[in-house]
Amino acid sequence: MNDNQLLRYSRHILLDEIGIEGQERICTAHALILGAGGLGAPAALYLAASGVGRITVIDDDAVDLTNLQRQIAHTTARVGQPKVASLARAVADLNPEVQVNAVQQRADAALLDSLLPGVTVVLDCCDNYQTRQRVNAACVRHRIPLVSGAAIRWDAQVSVFDPRQDDAPCYACLFDPDADFQEVQCATMGVLAPLVGIVGSVQAAEALKLIVGTGDSLAGRLLLLDARSMDWNRLHTARNPECKVCGNGETAQPQDLQWS
Repeated sequence: MNDNQLLRYSRHILLDEIGIEGQERICTAHALILGAGGLGAPAALYLAASGVGRITVIDDDAVDLTNLQRQIAHTTARVGQPKVASLARAVADLNPEVQVNAVQQRADAALLDSLLPGVTVVLDCCDNYQTRQRVNAACVRHRIPLVSGAAIRWDAQVSVFDPRQDDAPCYACLFDPDADFQEVQCATMGVLAPLVGIVGSVQAAEALKLIVGTGDSLAGRLLLLDARSMDWNRLHTARNPECKVCGNGETAQPQDLQWS
């Protein structure tokens, strides 16, 4: 690390659990973020500020005026621009050392399989159930830890699904990929602006812990937040041996799915 990096990341280096060696792992890590909206924006900014060397962000949407209530990486001047381009600009302004791969595309199976090799950690920051199932299946195939977050109205959840751990569940162990799931969108139900910032920040923290290899991740635990009372609850989760993705059930084949 050079002198500028030692100064920039000094508050991390002062932490015994990170130090210089841990910060070097952060600087050489590659994080893939699925979604450049309410969750992906704060997650990307904190990962960039922390010095994650490479960030790939996937999103096929454009910045809309309604996004600005909560998607803090975007600005009024960038309304109409691709979200991935807007987020890449925000990251560059914050930390020009970070390499950003902006992918304005739907996250189909072929794309994920082409991008995941070499990735250190994946952050699911999307708002589509089927896309969540798709990225989970891809992470299981490539044995890459997945940090999953979701927020709607006043409620949120965060967990880690780590296929490197034999006893850890995957997303499909908790949520059946074949379920007839009815999507709930911010456009119709609303969402508290800072709630997505809380969840995205937790996702960034979990990703950094996984990169450094310190602390206990949320693997096997589902963290739930009710922002009305600011009560956090934690559910312990177990791997399903009959899971169709990571267990002995019929293997779920990837399908081409649409972003909502």
